[in-house]
Amino acid sequence: MRNPSPVIIDSNPPLIHPGLKTPRAAAIAGILFSLLLTCSLWLFWQSVPVSPHETGSWLKTSSERVSLALNLIPFAGVAFLWFLGVLRDRLGEKEDQFFATVFLGSGLLFLGMIFVTASAMGGLIHAYSVATGELVGSPAFSFGRAFAFDAMQIYAFKMAAVFMISTSTLAIKTQLVTRLIAYLGYASALFLLIGSGYLDWALFIFPAWVLLVSVYILFDNLRGSNN
Repeated sequence: MRNPSPVIIDSNPPLIHPGLKTPRAAAIAGILFSLLLTCSLWLFWQSVPVSPHETGSWLKTSSERVSLALNLIPFAGVAFLWFLGVLRDRLGEKEDQFFATVFLGSGLLFLGMIFVTASAMGGLIHAYSVATGELVGSPAFSFGRAFAFDAMQIYAFKMAAVFMISTSTLAIKTQLVTRLIAYLGYASALFLLIGSGYLDWALFIFPAWVLLVSVYILFDNLRGSNN
């Protein structure tokens, strides 16, 4: 009679602590991203004229506040990457390949364009510190300012709108969040697609919607852990 095969017990502790698993981590990352991006946008809004044809007077009066806003962008980007990853983990096997591709691609493009915009604005500040009297009013300044404006207003937040649409569609299909939040995502995305180039405050819609999604996920997770 054969002896039963020995049971192998893995004594190594798990690499991921249970408290760091999704969706709580997703909610925390989304909330952090929303707060950081909102602060950064507010600092830009208060310091830099929206028009791409402005003369650059903010370089003399508000460059420190703009630098602070630029320094917040990388931290917001890290939080957004984590938010993307844990949302995909929450979707799991329910993730639709078509909408998941649009969801991930638009999110990464949004993040890339935000970084490009921050780099362009940072380049203007550094160039001004080196050549104070030569940059303002020069063709180089006009190009850099228009480039930053287009990258932010036209491209980055249009991708944010596509991200909201694809995420809302996945949410309806997989019950990631309530239908009300998903429908708000559709309406906000449509408004962002149309109004981001005309209304300055329209850019705040995206971090506000991410905050709403993150808070819902956080409370949904807390309800599940209490049951």
